[in-house]
Amino acid sequence: MIRIRLDARTLARTRLATSPLNEVVGALHLLLRSPGAVPWPYTAWAERARAVLRDDPRLGPLRLYPALHGRWHERPTPDVFSPPPPSAGPSIGEELAALRSTPPPTVRAQLAKHYPGGGPAALAPYRDDPAAALDRLAAALAVFWQAAMAPFWPAIRTALDEEVLARSRSLATAGPAAVLGELRGRVRWEPPVLGLVKPVESAVDAAGRRLLLVPVLFAQDVLMCSTDDPEVLMVTYQARGAGVLAARRAARAGGGGDDRLALLTGPARAAVLRALVAPATTTGLARELGLAPSTVSQHLSTLLAAGLAERHRAGTSVLYALTPDATVLLRLLGPAA
Repeated sequence: MIRIRLDARTLARTRLATSPLNEVVGALHLLLRSPGAVPWPYTAWAERARAVLRDDPRLGPLRLYPALHGRWHERPTPDVFSPPPPSAGPSIGEELAALRSTPPPTVRAQLAKHYPGGGPAALAPYRDDPAAALDRLAAALAVFWQAAMAPFWPAIRTALDEEVLARSRSLATAGPAAVLGELRGRVRWEPPVLGLVKPVESAVDAAGRRLLLVPVLFAQDVLMCSTDDPEVLMVTYQARGAGVLAARRAARAGGGGDDRLALLTGPARAAVLRALVAPATTTGLARELGLAPSTVSQHLSTLLAAGLAERHRAGTSVLYALTPDATVLLRLLGPAA
């Protein structure tokens, strides 16, 4: 367990942000930690992404991540390779520019702190010439992003926006302690300690820092915690809504003949129902599924009447989400083909 002690000031300064770069890091971990099939709903994405990794020689620098997340993966790693986002909603370009501009003394200091015995051999270029090594890494991340992440980013971004909207509403109405208590996966909130469940013991004192919560669709319960920034402590967590990746595929294809939910409800309504695994707005659903807002609104009205969806107001927005009955229905009828 990584135990993060939060004082009252840190807790009061809890904020949320999205991070395309940390999505990429989570995605690489999901791909490279096991050579076998990845679980639904990442299966279709992983098939494409693995082909990219296999066929593009420019992606060699990305081997750094399985090296860091191999037998070292249960300990904190240097922030430089998965840094806190520089703003609440940066683009991948902004994050890669920040990565490239990391001062060489900062890189060497973080490596010395985390790997006093040397660490993985893949780190040697970052000791010898940090600026050149980071430039190569950023270039490889950009190539992987464009080929494997960008086609799916509208779906991912929609889910993350809805996640941040829902958590921000909870933060404003119930407070940061309530938000921490609601986080999914291997997170334990026992005030004043936020625990990240891992097989090793370590402690982090976050006193005086700002706590930044970063939802990641590709977390798959693999939590990351930044520890090097003196002002910000970032914790990533599994965001709701990873099912939008499968929902996107089903919506674009129009449903398959062996998709039992689509046969029961029609392909468009099935896609809307599956997309609601992450709370969403009518506009967000329409943008993600490629449907007219009026069509989405009609399907939502039917799902509300059937007791399969519920709505909540978050500021000026209205969020729709699955009811427990809908979750059971999706589980019984299985994922989209």
